[in-house]
Amino acid sequence: MKPISEHELAEKLRKQYIESPPEGMTPYDIKYMSDSDLLDMDYFLHEFDDDDDFEEEDFYLF
Repeated sequence: MKPISEHELAEKLRKQYIESPPEGMTPYDIKYMSDSDLLDMDYFLHEFDDDDDFEEEDFYLF
């Protein structure tokens, strides 16, 4: 399978988020975001998706 480029991923995410924008954003906002801003937004929206067992007591600042 051919790896997907950052630009291709950003365009795929752009289409997804234009159809269903995150709370507080409009399709217009998404349409004119840079690829890197869009990828960053997606990362932060899904940062803890894989860690369903995350609890506050598991988080420590040193």
